Amino acid sequence: MAIEQTLSIIKPDATGRNLAGQICSMLEGAGLRIVAQKRVRLTRDQAKAFYAVHAGRPFYEELCEFMASGPVVVQVLEGTDAISRNRAVMGATNPAEAEAGTIRKAYGLSIGENSVHGSDGQETAREEIGFFFSQLELVG
Repeated sequence: MAIEQTLSIIKPDATGRNLAGQICSMLEGAGLRIVAQKRVRLTRDQAKAFYAVHAGRPFYEELCEFMASGPVVVQVLEGTDAISRNRAVMGATNPAEAEAGTIRKAYGLSIGENSVHGSDGQETAREEIGFFFSQLELVG
């Protein structure tokens, strides 16, 4: 069990419903520590760059448009096995399939508007954190 960092994004559907505080509380309740956090409004080009790995997939354009539709809260979470712990508390991508007690079950509206994003591995976490934060901002 290693101390890791992972990126978490509270998406526009959740910030628009003023759920950032509740989601942060669930993350912290799962043993994750927020070591950096900011509220930003992505441009379409920034969203396309962040989600470039999905370019060419049927949902890519809709995803980028959605992520640029309103403010998001980007944060770096830290803790023992932070990546898998964050993914567990987020729940399944489809809120209808997510387990009770997860963020997506509690707040997700649909597969696309599922309230949160989290890194899926260590390399992805490093890249995603670097997209939004400098080392000076990781203050814990």
